[in-house]
Amino acid sequence: MKFNSHTKGESRMWVVSVLLGLAAFLQGCSRSGEQQVIRLNYSIFFPPTHIQTIEAGKWADEIKKRSGGRVEIRIFPGGILTKADQCYSGVMDGISDLGMSCFAYTRGRFPLIEGFDLPVGYPDGISATRITNELIRKYRPKEIENTHLLYVHAHGPGIVATVPPVRKLEDLQGLTVRATGLCVKIVNLLGGNSIGMPQGDTYEALQKGVVKATFCPIETLKGWKQGEVINSVVDTPATGYTTTMYVTMNKERWESLPPDIQRIFEEVSAEWIDRHGAGWNQADQVSIDWLKEHGKEIYKLPSEETARWQERVKPVLADFAEKAEAKGLPGKAFLKDLLDAVEKAHREMGAKQ
Repeated sequence: MKFNSHTKGESRMWVVSVLLGLAAFLQGCSRSGEQQVIRLNYSIFFPPTHIQTIEAGKWADEIKKRSGGRVEIRIFPGGILTKADQCYSGVMDGISDLGMSCFAYTRGRFPLIEGFDLPVGYPDGISATRITNELIRKYRPKEIENTHLLYVHAHGPGIVATVPPVRKLEDLQGLTVRATGLCVKIVNLLGGNSIGMPQGDTYEALQKGVVKATFCPIETLKGWKQGEVINSVVDTPATGYTTTMYVTMNKERWESLPPDIQRIFEEVSAEWIDRHGAGWNQADQVSIDWLKEHGKEIYKLPSEETARWQERVKPVLADFAEKAEAKGLPGKAFLKDLLDAVEKAHREMGAKQ
């Protein structure tokens, strides 16, 4: 069969038309693929250089990697998207898709979870992190059902960092001390005057003399530079509390994710529990080394004085359990499980040494 010039011209036009259509189709697929990228905002109260912000960034990168680039998470550190005490409500209201901050910054909102802040003598950060995740999985507190909790992490045992030297209970009488959550009660039981404030405000408060001491994990003295404005640290195992930090997602945003993406979030989050816990241990040691290098005193309470402090803070444990029970929460069972878990962690650490 022969084609005349007219037929050949039509054939060329047909081929060009097909190629243009194919190009448009491919471009449309590309655009469609771009539209399918899930972009999330993540509000974090830690400063950008803090080890926990860095770990959060690696968590986000791993989710992007495992999703094949289908999920992109933009981190807003230092409370620039939502302040530390507004982070949880910001996630609920959709101001941010994800949030990391402390449960203790909104005191009274999480009545069962605040039990983690009790002075039960946590041995280190990784133990505290594992214990808090384990008990949250067991008790599934209703107080956090308005977001989708991915995981929590918790710092190493809290200490007292002071401007004037503190050697015994009498030195704390009337001293203004920065605290959050249940630490407010601990300070008051020890005879100090508590002032509640987040970590971001503490440096200036210490510097200006608004407070003379702070209850905190030792890592904050380096991570938040508070070691520059204190003179000594009191190692107080009797009041070894922790503060639990959440990583949570807006519930509607979570439910909108495809099942395979949800699985990736769950898998990566499970892996990052120990990474955050190890990060707290690492940060504590870095801070201890920094304090020694800068001539800051680390004073370990004698056993007799430790016993006095321990006796003073006992009422806060019973008070927590009673108030939780009055609200219909399993305060007594929760406290027993917490104490048992801390004791087990100490045994396991002792066995390794």
